Formats: sequence, C-alpha cells, structure tokens
Amino acid sequence: MISRMSTKTIVLFGETGAGKSSVVNLMAGEERAETSPSTYRCTLAWKEHSIAFGGYDYKVFDTIGLEEPQLGIDGYLEAIVNARDLIMKLDKEGGIDLLLFCVRAGRVSATIQNNYRLFYEWLCDKKVPIVLVLTGLEREKNMEDWWTRNIATFKKYEIIVQGHACITAANNLDGRHEELYQQSRRLIRDVVRQHTHDRGGAGWKGGEGWFRRFMRRLRELFQGNSSVKKKDVVSILTKRCGMPLDAAAKLAKKIGEDLKRK
Repeated sequence: MISRMSTKTIVLFGETGAGKSSVVNLMAGEERAETSPSTYRCTLAWKEHSIAFGGYDYKVFDTIGLEEPQLGIDGYLEAIVNARDLIMKLDKEGGIDLLLFCVRAGRVSATIQNNYRLFYEWLCDKKVPIVLVLTGLEREKNMEDWWTRNIATFKKYEIIVQGHACITAANNLDGRHEELYQQSRRLIRDVVRQHTHDRGGAGWKGGEGWFRRFMRRLRELFQGNSSVKKKDVVSILTKRCGMPLDAAAKLAKKIGEDLKRK
C-alpha cells in the first residue's frame, strides 16, 4: 500500500467543449462531473471534485469555459472574473500544484493562446506547472502522432508547457474506443502524478508576482493614489493578456468597482 500524502490542487481550464468534465471523469475512473454538448455551458463558475488514484489524493477544479470574446463579451468577462476569484481563493487556501490546459485537437487559434496567457501568465505569473491535455483523438491510430504534427504550431503561438497528454475522454457505450480510453486514463494519471507528487514541493502561492503587482497598481489607481491611468490598464490587458479592447475596458471597470467595495 502507498501511504496517502498531502492533497494536491489542480485547476482545469480551456474552452467550452474541450472536454474538461470528461477529463475529470477519466482521472476519477467514474462519472464525477456532468458532461454536456459543447453548445451548453454546464460548468457554472467552477466545480470542485475530490479524486484519488495511485495512492494519492487530488482536489480538481473544473472551471467555466473561456470563449471567443465576440460570442459574448459579458460571458467572457464573467469567466475571467470567476477564474480570478478561484485563483485568489486557492492561493489563500494553500496554493496551486498544477494547471491542466484542455484543448480539443483541431486548429490552434489565437483564442487558445489568449486562454493560456490569461491563466498561466496573468493569473499564475508563470509559476505553476502547466500541462496540455489534448482531447478528441479517438480517430488517431497513434494519438501521440497528433502532437508530433502540431508541436510547431504551439511554439508559434508561444504556448510553452511542461508536459502533455494526447488522449480521448470519450467513453462510448458501444465500446469502440475502450482500448484508447483505458490508455488515456493511464496517460493522464501518469502526467498528473509526474507534475505533482513526483515533482515534490508545496503548491504555488502568489507572493509578489506580476498579477499581484498589477492588482496593487489597480487598487492605487482607483483610490486616486497612482500615476497609472485607466488607459494604461486597458493597454496592459490588451497587449499582455490578448483581450479585445472593449472586453479590456469592461474588465478594468469591473475590477475597479470590486476594489472600491473592499
């Protein structure tokens, strides 16, 4: 028997339809998270799942999908604010051990790049190990071949990760992909263990990283004690986080309103 060690905290993020809830179920070995068609946003804010495998315990947070901004600025901003709230909550509770970035195999787009920047750079200051989980590969004869063909595209979009897993999270009732599904379970569990328990050390806590420096500047700005201008905040959000101009302006306003209430 392997003795239980400290519980590791994992955050899943990615677009709606990328298979985040299915990945939770794949890791757990049973149906834990509700799955739905990609057109329906079933993950409200975030959901926490307690999972155990290989003698280790995990808390897995399944987040709301980050969509193309033009599909709805309000929903896009809601997802970003919810993500920010989750990261800050976990920071206070002991930190984050791993980010799982779920991407459905297909065309790599600027939206995928923006999601990566928002979570990994803006919210986590590039300090949390990040692993790509590439889903929807049940039609590949060898699932790893997809990564070999597309790794250059991820590098082009400056999406740099510490590991990856090419999987199918589709558990068909007719058993067509059962062998690949079981292989996928081994792959995702192995990559999670390698980048949490095998890596060792405590989870990342924010400290004085980029995000906190940015939030301090915002707080000073909205309290009238800073030389930073609102247009500079919008510029940071558009250039550094890849947000559209109107979304950046609304988010800056939203953060300002939150800070004034505190």
